[in-house]
Order: sequence, then structure tokens, then C-alpha cells
Amino acid sequence: MNISEIRTFHCPADWRRYHFVRVTLENGTIGWSEYDEGFDAVGVTTAINHISRAAAGQDAINHEGIYARLAATSRQSLYGVLPRAIGAIENAILDAKAKHFGVPCYEILGGKVRDAIRVYWSHCGTWRISRPDTYRTPVRNLDDVRALGREVADEGFTALKTNIFRQTDDGLVGWSPGFNRNDDPSRTPPRYVLDGLVEYLQAFREGCGPDVDILLDLNYNARTEGYLNILRALKDLDIFWVEIDTPYPTALATIRQQSPFTISGCESLTGLVEYLPYFQAEALDVAIIDVPWIGAWQSLKIASAADAFQVNVAPHNYYGHLSTMMSAHFCSVVPNLKIMETDIDRVEADATVFTYAPEFIDGMLRVPDRPGWGTEPNMEVLSETMS
Repeated sequence: MNISEIRTFHCPADWRRYHFVRVTLENGTIGWSEYDEGFDAVGVTTAINHISRAAAGQDAINHEGIYARLAATSRQSLYGVLPRAIGAIENAILDAKAKHFGVPCYEILGGKVRDAIRVYWSHCGTWRISRPDTYRTPVRNLDDVRALGREVADEGFTALKTNIFRQTDDGLVGWSPGFNRNDDPSRTPPRYVLDGLVEYLQAFREGCGPDVDILLDLNYNARTEGYLNILRALKDLDIFWVEIDTPYPTALATIRQQSPFTISGCESLTGLVEYLPYFQAEALDVAIIDVPWIGAWQSLKIASAADAFQVNVAPHNYYGHLSTMMSAHFCSVVPNLKIMETDIDRVEADATVFTYAPEFIDGMLRVPDRPGWGTEPNMEVLSETMS
């Protein structure tokens, strides 16, 4: 079961772009994973193509040994791009190993503790507001937000997550200075942003009704003072969780101590060593883990550590269908799972890129029992070049 070849492939899909690793074993078995170069994570593909040489010729059964070898080759730079490259290789090896034995990946990850996973509709409103020409039902005002909330409930989903928006004379406008989308380097939300956000979230509640949970992602858009101001403005609303990213664990612990809501975060971290200070500072209720970036096997170690600190976990997953399946297998074996992220608003090209789409019934993702991750990309639409 030695690895004979590791290659990267790419596929444009409207405003999205998908990236894949293909691992080929000497017996012809092929394993796939999806990875991400989003938010200018430039160099992941280059890193995969470079460090995969250390995995060539290795036995795919021994995926932990391969991880140790790849980590050792990157020891002095084992943050950022390189862990994402190793995670992408690890996930493709896990797919190949599971296919070799003819079992779903959850079997080699320890076995299921659940057959279906509660999901939330991520970027609900966000994509339809920011890309109105892409989706059949754009969201341009608060009435559209109410209609989308009704759609979420009518489709059987029990939770949605959105971002910071407000109604203006020019329609709905976002506020995300943490991603350089507003000229506000102070990252301090002004009163009109806070008031508008409250109105926006109230519109969602009016649309979806009392039985759908609403999650809010604040990302990197404020510092401690700004996050606390947002939480105070929202204190009377019914919010399932508030998601916050900050590089300073003690700051997040301070926010959590004063928050009326569940606090989640850490989606951008790439290894257990990075998570531990947040656990030790009691900064989180829910640790968000990116399975494509970290690798499913290494993600299980983080989930186990979180469990020891009495912290739940949830996957960071807004990519393609293969990433969703990879995250689903992780979720199916993790006892301390909170909920799973997934984008329900998809581009039309997804139907041609992947062999199987996720199956959602009553807001639950059914875990497939096909060998491996349960889906893979169609070679006909892939290219070895990034353009």
C-alpha cells in the first residue's frame, strides 16, 4: 500500500475555486482531499507539491508515521501554510486507506457515535447580499432578510449563521474591517453599526420564528472593547453563539466572562499547541476546528484535548462538497460535537464538480456509508494549473 504519487488539482466554480490533493497507491487505489487557498493563503499548493516528496514511497496504512515525517521536515516553520499542506495530504491518505479496506473513513477514525449531524446554514444572507447576481433569490433589504429566515425554517433547517450587516438607503451593507472591507483600521463598531446589526438580526428572527437558532460570526472585526460593545448591544436578543477570532487567549477569556452568549472561536488555528492556551485560559465554550486545514486525524487530537477541558467542538466548513464530507466523518466520531457548519447556498457548478452531494434531511446531514469520504471530484473538470 505504498504511495506512488501525490498531485494537486484545481477547479474554478463561479466565484468559488476548489483545490484537491490526489494520492495514488501502488495498487491503483486513489484517495482525495479538498484544501483551501482562500483569504490569500498563498503557497499551500506549492507547499503540498514540495513536502509530498517526503511521503512518496511510504505505506499509507501508517498515516501517523507519514504525518510525523512531514511535520519533521517542516519543524522550524510548522505554522500557517505548512500545516495546511500536511493536513491536505493526511486527508487524502485517509481516504485512500479507507477505500483500500472498503470502509467509510469514520471506521478508521474510530467509528461513529452518531448517524446524522445537526448543521447550521452558514453565511445565511451573506452570500446573497454580497453576490446578488449569483443566487436566484438575492437579499437587498430587511424584508428579504425576513423572507430568507422563513426559507430556512421551511427547508427544515434548525439553525443559521450570518455576519454583520445593516440596512442603509443603499440597501444592506456589511461591516468587516478585519478583512479590509471597510476603511476602519480601528476596528471599533460605531453606534450606527450596532443599531443596524440589531435590526438585521431581529428581521431574521421575525422571519425564521422562535424555533430556529441564530448564530453570529464577528470574525476578526474588532478588538476586545469592540467585541464587548457588540455583545452589550445584542444582550436582549436570542443568539445561539457569537463567534470571535482573536490571537490573544486571555482577551477572549475576558470577553467570555462578560458575554451573555456562548462563545466560539479559533477557526484559523492549525495545531493542538495553538489551541492549548485557549483551553487553559477557559476562553471558549466551543472550539472551531478546520478539518481540511489540520487533517482529520490531527483534528481528533484537538477534539480530545477540548473534551478534557470540558469544551465542545464544531468544524469550520464553508468549502466544497468534499470538504463537507470530510468534516461530516470527523463530526460523526467526535462525542463533544456542538453543531456543524455548511454552506447551503451553492453555485451551480457544484453539481458537475463532485460525484455526490451531501444529503440534508430536517436540518441534519446524513453520514454516507460509501468507502472513503463518500464523494470525490470529477477528473473531467479538473486542471493541474491554478488559472
